[in-house]
Amino acid sequence: MTINQRPTPYHRFTRMPIAGVWREGSSRRRLSDTNPYSGEVLTEITPANAADVDQAYSEARRAQRAWAAAEPSERAAVMRRAAQIMQTRRFELVDWLIREIGATRSRAEVEVAIATEVTALAGGQTAHPVTLVDSDVPHKENRVLRRPAGVVTVISPWNFPLYLSNRSVAPALALGNAVVLKPAEDSPVTGGLWLAKAYEEAGLPPGVLSVVIGTGAEIGDHLVEHPVPRVVSFTGSTAVGLGITRKAGVKRLALELGGNGPMVVLDDADLQRALMCAGNGSFYHNGQICMATNRIIVQAPVFDEFVERFVEQTQDLRVGDPADPGTQIGPVINARQLHSIREKIDRAVTDGAKLLLSADPTGPTGQVLPPHVLVGTNDVATARDEVFGPVATIIRADDEDHALRIANATDYGLSSAVFSEDLERALRFAQRIEAGMTHINDTTVHDDVHAPFGGDKQSGYGRFGLGWVDDDFTSRHWISIQHLARPLPY
Repeated sequence: MTINQRPTPYHRFTRMPIAGVWREGSSRRRLSDTNPYSGEVLTEITPANAADVDQAYSEARRAQRAWAAAEPSERAAVMRRAAQIMQTRRFELVDWLIREIGATRSRAEVEVAIATEVTALAGGQTAHPVTLVDSDVPHKENRVLRRPAGVVTVISPWNFPLYLSNRSVAPALALGNAVVLKPAEDSPVTGGLWLAKAYEEAGLPPGVLSVVIGTGAEIGDHLVEHPVPRVVSFTGSTAVGLGITRKAGVKRLALELGGNGPMVVLDDADLQRALMCAGNGSFYHNGQICMATNRIIVQAPVFDEFVERFVEQTQDLRVGDPADPGTQIGPVINARQLHSIREKIDRAVTDGAKLLLSADPTGPTGQVLPPHVLVGTNDVATARDEVFGPVATIIRADDEDHALRIANATDYGLSSAVFSEDLERALRFAQRIEAGMTHINDTTVHDDVHAPFGGDKQSGYGRFGLGWVDDDFTSRHWISIQHLARPLPY
């Protein structure tokens, strides 16, 4: 391959790596992976069943021992090669994200860059340092060792499939664990199969990473109830996450669940910046992000101006084919999700919300939903529920305390934001928001993969981020040493 020549794209995504062998699953059904914009069938897969999951776990347990025993430098080299492969094949990955989940080109490029960075940085976290702990017993020494948890189950969603799979897969592998990964049915390639190809090319031993494509009904419970995995890392809906907590048994759980993100605009905010961030927070990837700005809470003195300018800027967003570099709003993932979004909009209007901006779905499959803007109370459906679509609900707050009460009046607690030119005021406000993350004069955490990404309340209590992976993917082993210079007290 010459320096400017791109590698041959990965192919044969009709099979999955189960227990070290690329093969079809044993289910009796077929799964069609389709382009949400054009309707094109990208691949067809025979999914895995419970017996396939058993084989994946059995081989993962066997292969993990040798992988954990490998020198940290060996595991680091695999991770560095995997990151380089992602970088070299980034155009291929971007194309898959556009076609498989309807990501716009710019959004797909961001996801590939973050996933690549996570892989590269995970390569620097392969060692298990020993911690010395003080003892109050004379001549006694305490050591706390970290070692791999063992086998890790990763269940990932379709909205950021490459990154949300790899943010758990990469550090889990780097630390010496084996992984059984179940990506979403709407994103089997970018959420799992493509990653497996890259790690295989990078030299990951067979069986250390298995990918099982299948429905939650057929293999979901079996994955989390199985006795082999020590950790379950799940990103997805609150309803499914609650089910996992009931079924997983004595396992470590890392859960990032739903969100209903409030963005609070105080009366001294820089409105131009707040408007820009509100648009990005509400409509980035069509609002199909757990930390999307679901509610925009604006203090009364600037409410009317904010609403007028927000509608004007939203009208200018380009809607259409995600492969077009100028497109800002592409398709929602499937017809079921489209129906759910529109049903919430209808209920919100019934609840008394005023629909300021709307349009009918377009595109070859009819799944491109133009952005919608509503004004309502915190009780209308689009404010009360997680919408997961290109919908923004703007809520009027009488004063700062009222804005805080509105922001906290939700069962969710993932991401939030507050805008004010008085940073001390904004910081005091942020400290009172009931959420795992609060951004002052911003709405994103994409620029810091080390941050403790996670939530509170019904948004889950897992913490993701490279600075926190030891807590999820290793176990502690306390070893005490009684030096023989002192006789035993018994």
